[in-house]
Amino acid sequence: MKNSVRVLALVATVGLLLAGVGCSKLKARDQLNKGVQSFKNAKYEEAIEHFNQSVSLDPSLLTARLYLGTAYMQQYIPGADTPDNNRNAELAIEEFKKVLAAGNSTKENKLHGLKSIASLYYNMKEFDKSTDYYRQASEVDPNDPEIYYMLGVIDWADTYKTAADVKAKIGLKVDDAFKAKGKDDQKVCQQLNSSNGPKVKEGLDALDKALKLRPEYEDAMAYMNLLYRRKADIECGNPAAHAADVKMADQWSDKTMAVRKEKAEKAQQQPAGIVMDAPKDAK
Repeated sequence: MKNSVRVLALVATVGLLLAGVGCSKLKARDQLNKGVQSFKNAKYEEAIEHFNQSVSLDPSLLTARLYLGTAYMQQYIPGADTPDNNRNAELAIEEFKKVLAAGNSTKENKLHGLKSIASLYYNMKEFDKSTDYYRQASEVDPNDPEIYYMLGVIDWADTYKTAADVKAKIGLKVDDAFKAKGKDDQKVCQQLNSSNGPKVKEGLDALDKALKLRPEYEDAMAYMNLLYRRKADIECGNPAAHAADVKMADQWSDKTMAVRKEKAEKAQQQPAGIVMDAPKDAK
């Protein structure tokens, strides 16, 4: 009899614990829904409060954590180097990393987290970290052209800054060519080749992958143009190779404009949506 009473007491205790867990999960989803409504209305501070309560009630609810990271991300202003602004980026990255570390994280969750972290680091001008996370994202989804596009963009941004800084020291603008017979110019060109050469190749390869996956990707075409101009920078003492790179850049520029024009013309040819009359009251 005593054993039966103990068993019943244990069952009752477990039941109460399970009920408590169920109640917490329901409250967590309620907070998630409230947060989503605030997020949609661009009330990010309010949304953050709801999402924080949701993950506190149910840490396994990754949708709430993804929204929390995204809400912090929305609060971040690229280029504004202030403690509060940088803190928003750090909090966003922290939440996305928790999603990546979660045992129940899906492929879609991981991809969202990796691309979000990579985007934040890009906007923070931390290009090496951004590249690392975009590469991880490409391992999760090797068929996403936007990942390769961003890898190409990062390589261009990095090489453009380096080229601008190096050329400015000898009085050249970023798109000015080095003098083929200028001793000082060629020395600087070789230095630029050492720093920018591998990244230019890496960027062109990444953009090529993006275009193979999405042939009409005009943004990737535009950056092919820009990266070929950086390739022209490092054709040291070879005017013919420099001219060939500039010609290739111009061809990619022409392709970009042609695709954009074609898409704009197709958009204009699309029939306007039919506006239905409001239904009349039934009689």
